[in-house]
Amino acid sequence: MAMTIHVDIVSAEAEIFSGQANMVFAPAEMGEVGIAPRHTALLTRLKPGEVRVQMEGQEEQFFYVSGGILEVQPHVVTVLADTALRAKDLDEAAALRVKERAEKAMRDKTSDFDYARAQAELAEAVAQLSTIKKIRERAGR
Repeated sequence: MAMTIHVDIVSAEAEIFSGQANMVFAPAEMGEVGIAPRHTALLTRLKPGEVRVQMEGQEEQFFYVSGGILEVQPHVVTVLADTALRAKDLDEAAALRVKERAEKAMRDKTSDFDYARAQAELAEAVAQLSTIKKIRERAGR
């Protein structure tokens, strides 16, 4: 029997995923991390991006997180996300609208607060669009 690690992906609104996996990939601030069963303990912040969960004998699961915390214990991985969605539930048109609005706000900067907010919205929209693109590329293989 293959070794697995328990994975929980939760947001402020709901539990998005709970199950056993062979491998988990997440967008840590320092770069993408891969977590296998018996990984050493780790606590790090997440940046907006894609979380991938590989399960033996099943299709890989894809999730989008807007940021949050990744906690790793030898037999448990917990993703505590500000916002978490199954990647298939991302709305490309909405992400494009947010991206365009954020880019416009950054060009027309009226205050530091507006600029910082626009920068954060732009980063999140770009991460969503990148996740959508990756899913389409995998589906086309």
